[in-house]
Amino acid sequence: MEEKFRFGIMGAGNIAEEFCQSVEKTGIACVAAVAGRTPGKARRLAEKYGIAAAYQDYEEMLKQEKLDAVYIAATTNAHYPLTMLCLDYRMPVLCEKAMFRNSREAQEVFSRSRQLGVFVMEGMWSRFLPKMNQVRRWIADGKIGELRFASVDIGFCAPLSPDNRYFNRELGGGAMYDLTVYCYDILTAIIQKPVKKIEIQSVWTDTDVDAQEQILVQFEGCQARLSATFLANVDNRAVFYGDKGKILMEYPHFGRSCSLHAEGQEPEYFEDSEEKGFVYEIREVVDCVRQGKIESETAPHSMTLEASRLYDQILASRETAERIQGIAKEMAQEDE
Repeated sequence: MEEKFRFGIMGAGNIAEEFCQSVEKTGIACVAAVAGRTPGKARRLAEKYGIAAAYQDYEEMLKQEKLDAVYIAATTNAHYPLTMLCLDYRMPVLCEKAMFRNSREAQEVFSRSRQLGVFVMEGMWSRFLPKMNQVRRWIADGKIGELRFASVDIGFCAPLSPDNRYFNRELGGGAMYDLTVYCYDILTAIIQKPVKKIEIQSVWTDTDVDAQEQILVQFEGCQARLSATFLANVDNRAVFYGDKGKILMEYPHFGRSCSLHAEGQEPEYFEDSEEKGFVYEIREVVDCVRQGKIESETAPHSMTLEASRLYDQILASRETAERIQGIAKEMAQEDE
């Protein structure tokens, strides 16, 4: 009988707890160690889930433990340095989304991953939801005719505090890293065509993070609208419209169901047993690492690079808007 795959965890917050629960469900893996910088937090997680070892230093865990891979569950600002640290130890990495804050970080990590031959994957669990395959099948089979338009809306009222992970720039806060990443990835995973054009409108906060995005994405023969927000409790859904019907995904980034509404036919429904994609994602990491792969076919490096380039555009759009505002202000002063 093959030994269980041994994960270490960097970070001991809520998402690390979900990871522990999902690892147990797989039956093929276990969490062997956890590390967290907040005193006592890793120890409490270890005691709750029967994890043998807990550390307050990430590198010490890598030095002391015999692990098969590390799951990075820390805040977004720590993803790049922790991934690079793991690569220093030739340690395969599964890193929570958004894996990077810009394309430079992504390119450097993936270049090093290829150079060393070490597996690295962003934890984009929506890619692994069975309903994603079902939606693609319905579209490919022409169930809604020609795909013409799509919309993806994800959002909620995040606690308005400059100290939390949503609005703290130093922690890697911002809607683009927390929600827009899901919207864009779900869209491009379903509509598997080159993106022709992107238009972005963002709302920025006093803490210098984006709280909301509206993005128009142009494909060949199809247009899409993405909405991501920390400022309102929106209807979390994705809709793919064809000229003969539509496909609806409630809670597209984690829900278990989707439905087909073709003209002149009774609705067709699909539902999976798992609400979130952690279990499928973990199995993918185990399979890829054991096969000696450096990236996943389902969540490849190109997926993360494409999203990180979108972050570049969002950040650049803010800089452009600020320059325009500055020029307008100067012109107004000159007219006075």
